[in-house]
Parts: sequence; structure tokens; C-alpha cells
Amino acid sequence: MVLPSLIILVLILLGILFLFSFIPVGLWISALAAGVRVGIFTLVGMRLRRVPPVRIVGPLIKADKAGLEVSSDKLEAHYLAGGNVDRVVDALIAAARANIPLSFERAAAIDLAGRNVLEAVQMSVNPKVIETPTVSAVAKDGIEVKVMARVTVRANIDRLVGGAGEETIIARVGEGIVTTVGSSETHKQVLENPDAISKTVLDKGLDAGTAFEILSIDIADVDVGRNIGAQLQTDQAEADKRIAQAKAEERRAMAVAREQEMKAAVQEMRAKVVEAEAQVPLAMADALREGKLGVMDYYNLQNILADTQMRDAISKLGAEQGPSGGQPGKTK
Repeated sequence: MVLPSLIILVLILLGILFLFSFIPVGLWISALAAGVRVGIFTLVGMRLRRVPPVRIVGPLIKADKAGLEVSSDKLEAHYLAGGNVDRVVDALIAAARANIPLSFERAAAIDLAGRNVLEAVQMSVNPKVIETPTVSAVAKDGIEVKVMARVTVRANIDRLVGGAGEETIIARVGEGIVTTVGSSETHKQVLENPDAISKTVLDKGLDAGTAFEILSIDIADVDVGRNIGAQLQTDQAEADKRIAQAKAEERRAMAVAREQEMKAAVQEMRAKVVEAEAQVPLAMADALREGKLGVMDYYNLQNILADTQMRDAISKLGAEQGPSGGQPGKTK
């Protein structure tokens, strides 16, 4: 009799332990003590829906103590959708304390969109400063100007869903800086009035379509860079020089080719002269054979040729001895 009673007692204890482990009685008691009405069957339903009750009851108690009207069904639905329930409740509490109108549906949508809704609310209260990288721009006089700006922004709750982020703000501010510097006549105007950049950029409404509201744009640093205009002119002059050298080389090659053609033409003419001279003895032989040229005429022609060769030799000898009769190139 004792053994069956002991077994029954153990089974009852195991059933009680299983019941208390499945039903969060302690969490239910904590909710009652905090004045939050959560039914025990509601907690059991959370267990069945694979929702940790502590993830819902804790934020629900926090919201009730802060005076917010949030139901457990909404918190459970947001958790099942993959949202961060605790962060949404903290954002609602921070927005209520800062008098920022923010509904639970709006905060849940921002959280599900992948943005940190609590950080957005904090940024609405305490604006954030975004420092842009150094932006290089060139004024009309060709001098490079390097500008770094600090943009003070405040989160716009209404545009957090679907609004552009910080990267868009930085890109638009950089574009405004390049436009402002590029429209300046000289780089000295930019150095003398850096606030003109801020005014021009602010007037463009760069925060349109973004999740932020630009409060101010402050120029943190302005430096003078390279003389881009002079460098471009130098590069252009170097390119022109190379083009001129290429054209000169082309003309030189054409002149060399023309010279070779003329030398070939001279050699061709010389060959024709030699060929014509070779025909002379044959013509004279034919003339002697036919009786058109006598023997005395032939001897007279030979004497004339000999006399001509002698005169050429005497003239060359005189040229070698020089005008004064000494050695060539020397004077007495």
C-alpha cells in the first residue's frame, strides 16, 4: 500500500512541476503585482504560439507604468512579425516624455523597416552631427579647394520609413560644395566667405526625401590644394609638343624618302648617259664604214679630245697648287 501511494505522490509532484514550468505563474503574479491584467490562459496561449511570455509581459508592464495604452495582442503580433518589442516600447516612452507624437503602429512600422526607432527618437531630441569627408572642388581660376563640413541633422519620424539615410545627406552636401566652389570666380572668394557655401547648400533643400531634417551646415575646414588649371595647361602643352614632334618626324621621313628617290633618279640618268656614250664609238665606226666620216676627220676629233683632256689636267693642277702657286691651303 505504501509503494503505490508513493508513486502517486511522485506523479502528482511531477505534474505540478510540469504545470508550473509550462504556465508562467511567477510572471503572472508579477503582472498582477504591477497592476497589469494578463490572464493565465493568455500566457498559456503565448506558450502554445511559441512566444516567450517574458518578452511580452516585461514591456507591457513598462508601458503601463509609463502611462501608455498598449495591449498584449499588439506586442505579441509585433514579436511574431520579427520586431523588437522592448525597443519599440522604449521608443514610445521616450517620445511621450519628449512630447513627440508617435503611435505604436508607426513605431512598429519603423522597427520592422530595419531602422532603430529608439535611436531615431533620441536623435529627434538630441540632433546628430554628421562630418563629411574632405570634398575637393575647383574654382573658375583653376585652383583646387578642399572643404570639410559638419552637418547637424535631426531625425524626421514621419519620413523614417522609405526615407534616405546618412549616405544620401553626405552625397548631397558634397555635391552642393562642389557646385558652390565651382561657381566662384576665384578661390579667394571661397576662403574669404566660407559661409556662402553653407547658405547655398541650405537653400537647395537637400533634406528632401531623406529621413532627416538638416538644421545647419558648418564649414569645418577649408584648404587650398593644387593649381589644377596650370597643371591642365602644362599637360596640354606637353601633348601639343609631342604632336609637333611627331609631325616634324613625319616631314623628316618624307624628306629622306624624297632624297633617296632623287638619288635613284640621278643614278638612272647617269646610266642613260653611259649608255649614250657607249653608242658613240659604234656610230663613228658605222660612219667610217659608210664613208660619211673621213680618216682625217677622225684624227682631228682625236686631237680635239686629247687637247681637251690636257686642258682639264692643267686646270686641275692649278687648282691643287692654289692661287699663289704654293701648296694648297697654304700662303707664303
